[in-house]
Amino acid sequence: MYIVLYNYLRVTTIKGSKMNFPIWKTVKLGTDLKNADDFRKALKKARMVISDWGDNILGRPDFSVSETEMEVDLVNVSVGELGFKQGAARRDIIAKALSIGFELCPNEVGPQLRLQYKDQPKAEYLIIGMEPITDSDGDLRVFYVERGDGDLWLSGLSGRPDDVWNAVDRFLFVRPRK
Repeated sequence: MYIVLYNYLRVTTIKGSKMNFPIWKTVKLGTDLKNADDFRKALKKARMVISDWGDNILGRPDFSVSETEMEVDLVNVSVGELGFKQGAARRDIIAKALSIGFELCPNEVGPQLRLQYKDQPKAEYLIIGMEPITDSDGDLRVFYVERGDGDLWLSGLSGRPDDVWNAVDRFLFVRPRK
């Protein structure tokens, strides 16, 4: 699927390299949570909230969980830090991240991060840089994690390639290990 995605992306050269973006957080995948229902139960037990869209894509066939336990290192970058001072379309954000050596997050990162990031600051929201999942209405969606007034949320939002994000919006990508 990465090849199909990459075929319609416009790749732009970025100043700097991935070395300018330190590892923000390491997330464990392939835990004892094996499917959408396991994640729903764990989120409920942790008193975390899942939005309708987040729940919808969590239950879709394209949602997958690693069969083996592993860790992934995440970088947390704003659209502006990727060189788009006026904002950019999702396709350009993803293309830029891939061109400097980052990888898309496995979609399991969304719910695992929500469960593992309990001290998220108020009003912070982080978009998972992932291959979109088609929801039950046929729309492309991606996960994001946020903290509202007090609740910790796993949510879903539009993942269309032409969606435009502001320079301050923050995306998470995998920084490959050497």
